[in-house]
Parts: sequence; structure tokens; C-alpha cells
Amino acid sequence: MASSVTPLRRVSDRSEPEPAREPLWREALGECLRGIRHERGEKLAETAQRAGVSPQYLSEMERGVKEPSSEMIAAVAGALEVTLVELTSSVTEILRGAQSSRAAQDLRAAPGGPAAGATLLAA
Repeated sequence: MASSVTPLRRVSDRSEPEPAREPLWREALGECLRGIRHERGEKLAETAQRAGVSPQYLSEMERGVKEPSSEMIAAVAGALEVTLVELTSSVTEILRGAQSSRAAQDLRAAPGGPAAGATLLAA
């Protein structure tokens, strides 16, 4: 006896790319912390010990999973020998870069693309 299986949900058409999502502060912070730690050639456990946090907690911060308190951010920044101003500036640059990338993607995704309506003029 042959039976027909009906899918539980419709598979969406993946031909159009999903719009880029703006990164969260904690994700940009984590990317920045991990980058600084790697530049210093440190292991996660070494930095965590100096900051007074568990390696698991620092890992979660770096992956953007944790929403750390300002005290925790200051402790990790101190362990990495960067000021909060330097850290905040680096996070801001990551967020600005993501914003620029998103704007460019939005422009490309616009009907007709970036050259829509462009006219080539000869001088």
C-alpha cells in the first residue's frame, strides 16, 4: 500500500538572499575581544584567569552569547590591557563596517540594481 507524505511546511524559495541583519552590540564586542586576544597570542584560559571569569563565560562573551555587565567588560578589557574607550571605539568600527555592508547590499538588491536608470554621457 503506497501512502502519500505531505510536508509539514512549505520549503521557501531561496533564490533571493535574506537581508543582512545588523549585528548586536554583544556580537560586535565578542568579535573585538576575540580579535584582541588572538593578536596577543593568548589562550582563552589565560585571559579568563586574569579577568577573574571562567573560560566558559569568556568564550560565551566572545561568541556574542552573553550580555555581559559593564563590570565584566571592564575586567576583560583590563586583562587584555586595553581601555574601555579603545574597546568601545573598536566595537563601533565593527558596527559601522556592518552598516556600510548592509547599505551596499540593500543598494544591490534594489529593483534594477545600482545601475538602474543610469545614463552614460559622452563628453
